[in-house]
This record gives sequence, C-alpha cells and structure tokens, in this order.
Amino acid sequence: DVIMGNLNRLKVVLAEKNKTARWLSEQIEKNPTTVSNWCRNISQPSLETLSKVAKVLEVDIRELLISTAQ
Repeated sequence: DVIMGNLNRLKVVLAEKNKTARWLSEQIEKNPTTVSNWCRNISQPSLETLSKVAKVLEVDIRELLISTAQ
C-alpha cells in the first residue's frame, strides 16, 4: 500500500544480521514471496508474525519497526 509507506525495517535488520529473506522465510515457515514483499514494504506481517521474526533474528520487535516519534 503506497499510502502506508515504509513501516518496517526488516530489510535493514536482515542485512545487519547477514541473513536473507529466503533464510527468514524458512525459519518462520512463510512463503519466500511473502517475506520479500514485507522486505520491500509492499505488505506488512501481522504483529504475531513480527514477534516470531524478532525472536528468530534475536532483536527487540521495536527494531523491526520504523519509529513514528519525531
């Protein structure tokens, strides 16, 4: 959704951890295309899924989100 803009930092965090979207999709048992769409902010994971992603990447869930604080 173009109007929503970038909401997650998944691509950045994956790069920081030297992990790929494909690796992540295998870890959380999601379609690689789905994970790719999250990385490109075309779609967004549910909070439940984002929580799993944070666990797998060993980061705080907040690190996966773009802050709305100014």
